[in-house]
Amino acid sequence: MTISVFLLDDHELVRTGLRTVLESEGDIRVVGEAGTVADALHRIPALTPDVAILDVRLPDGEGIGVCREIRSSVEPAPACLMLTSYSDDEALSGAILAGAAGYLLKQVSGMNLVDAVRRLAAGQSLLRPELTARVLERMRGADEPGYAQLSPQERRVLRLIADGLTNRQIGEQLHLAEKTAKNYVSSVLHKLGFERRTEAAVYATRRRDIRGSQTGPLDPVRSLRDRRW
Repeated sequence: MTISVFLLDDHELVRTGLRTVLESEGDIRVVGEAGTVADALHRIPALTPDVAILDVRLPDGEGIGVCREIRSSVEPAPACLMLTSYSDDEALSGAILAGAAGYLLKQVSGMNLVDAVRRLAAGQSLLRPELTARVLERMRGADEPGYAQLSPQERRVLRLIADGLTNRQIGEQLHLAEKTAKNYVSSVLHKLGFERRTEAAVYATRRRDIRGSQTGPLDPVRSLRDRRW
């Protein structure tokens, strides 16, 4: 079977190099590419690739946000491989929490990149279990700075966002005017550093799942594709 791949990188030469390396193999085909977050979010759902190779930092956002979005909204969800120019513990943690299955530096050899794509397409993870466990354990032990800034009411709003409620429904649940509920949603997104409520919904659900896994095994890259917001 041919493995379909989508490329997201703001440098055309990088995308050309990645395409050349990958398509030199008979079982891999690049089905699409983008140079911005907005373009990627528009194109990936229509193409439904097996693997999405995403640059971590882009002019209009981050590949981690793209990973979080498509893992929650695309069916079937592609395996996400984060690609970056330098090691960044914060970005790695974000990638794990967004549901990425791999994280590589751009200095990776062509052979190792091809191997990574094949492994992800086969349902494997490139993330070391002990590293993933450490990130998730850190989340259990302490709230993230963004979450810590939320007021009790904003935390309630976040939970309702995760449940898929509209602004009007949130207002009804909390006995607020719809405009007031909308303002709370905007405040929650701002404090958490998200642009879309879908990102906040995935974050809140992920956070709830992690805290609820105290009695069960860790599953760091569990697919969120079955959830509907």
